[in-house]
Order: sequence, then structure tokens, then C-alpha cells
Amino acid sequence: MFSPSVRPALAAALAVMTCYSIPAQAQEGSGSGEIRRIDADAGKITIKHGPISELDLPAITLVYQVDKTLLTGFQPGDKIKFTARRVDGQYVVIQLSK
Repeated sequence: MFSPSVRPALAAALAVMTCYSIPAQAQEGSGSGEIRRIDADAGKITIKHGPISELDLPAITLVYQVDKTLLTGFQPGDKIKFTARRVDGQYVVIQLSK
């Protein structure tokens, strides 16, 4: 099928291709809960919330990464609704409202 001179190059190309995987698709889910802690300098928020089935999360208190600009006007104790995304094992709040 392939000439003997092409086979090594084809084998090498296939080996390289298998080393690179397609990045995992981001998962997104929404939940509601209570802010327990905000660390604006580190871009982190701790939220106690109910289960979020889309992210396979049980009811839990979890630290999320968050863009600092989303934290304006929020403080510990606030009841919130939020949307989070998981990419490569990291949880990130992408929307936040009271």
C-alpha cells in the first residue's frame, strides 16, 4: 500500500498525532448558594451550594476561581445564583448574581 520509503515517515507522523489529545470540552452548570469567603486579590470565591448535576458536584462548599470584576458588590453571606465552568479540573465562576 505505502512504499517502504514512506512507511517510517507515516509511522512517525502517527506517533506524534497520538501524543496530542484534543482538549476536554468545558462543562458548565448553574447553581445557587451562599458566599462564604471572597479573596479578590487571588481571584477566588468560596461558595456553599446545592448539587450541580452538570458538573457532577454534590452539595458542597467549594473554592472557585473568578474574574475579580465579577466580585464588585458582593460580600460573604450574600445569597447568590451563579454559573460555573470546569476546564481541565478547574472550576471557574463565569456569571454571578444576587
